[in-house]
Amino acid sequence: MSLRVAIQTGALDTADVESNTSFALLEAAQAQDMLIFEYAPENLSYNRGRITALARPVRVQRVAGRPTVYDDPVQLDLREMVDVVLMRQDPPFDMAYITACHILELLAPDTLVVNDPAHVRSAPEKLFPLLLPDFIPPSLISRDGDLIRDFRDTHQDVILKPLYGFGGGDVFRVKPDDSNFSALVELFLARTTEPLIVQAFLPAVAEGDKRIILIDGEPIGGFNRVPLKGHARSNLAVGGTAEPSDLSPADIAICDALGPLLKTRGQVLVGIDVIGGRLTEVNNTSPTGVQQVREFTGRDPANLFWDAIKKRL
Repeated sequence: MSLRVAIQTGALDTADVESNTSFALLEAAQAQDMLIFEYAPENLSYNRGRITALARPVRVQRVAGRPTVYDDPVQLDLREMVDVVLMRQDPPFDMAYITACHILELLAPDTLVVNDPAHVRSAPEKLFPLLLPDFIPPSLISRDGDLIRDFRDTHQDVILKPLYGFGGGDVFRVKPDDSNFSALVELFLARTTEPLIVQAFLPAVAEGDKRIILIDGEPIGGFNRVPLKGHARSNLAVGGTAEPSDLSPADIAICDALGPLLKTRGQVLVGIDVIGGRLTEVNNTSPTGVQQVREFTGRDPANLFWDAIKKRL
């Protein structure tokens, strides 16, 4: 019997067929005759014990500008009518996101949800690395202005970013001679009640910010995201360029330490970010990079993902 898959995501009708990871996952599922439904997070509901979503049956096609073909929406019972839910919505990691995690967690053990929403909720992307303190750059998470200034005085050249940002948004490098540091801190603190994350700048970012894809705790491959000249951010969404890269001994050591944690926590598809052998983020919400790893390494993380899902089922 064909697996029935529901993906909780933003609309796929604007997906780039050459780079989008959700598209690649559904393309691989479709090739294995799985039935696929798409719904938006706001269409998820809990009603007297039933967890439902207004979802559209979808077929994907590798046609630029027309990646999806939809049938009429149906009210989908995620416990009775679905085998697997893919939680693939982008952050912000706000209360709406956390609420969706709580609701989807209730589907266990009847429906498999990946990545496991309980552990997505308890280990956001910039906090997860704190479980491996020996592998991360010097880091501070705080709203204490004095501590933030002391950290900058100690490390001089620092990166300042929101704790729950994504895609390289609002990431600032503050060099030792930059007088805007205090103003940036004040701006961040005024915009949110959350702590900030401040990290020592890693000069190795000029050579690339490596994205490594892990499937059920096993590293599949990686690639470098090289920033534009003169820029500190290397995310592809803000102009970084993807280039092939092998995994270094330091990368493998990080994966060896992190892999068992991911596997036991049900984090099946994860993308980690490594700069100069230092772990900076563990992307477990809607990690990207599957198509780039396939292009550069010849290994297909999308098919390996579904192999891992079938083992868990």
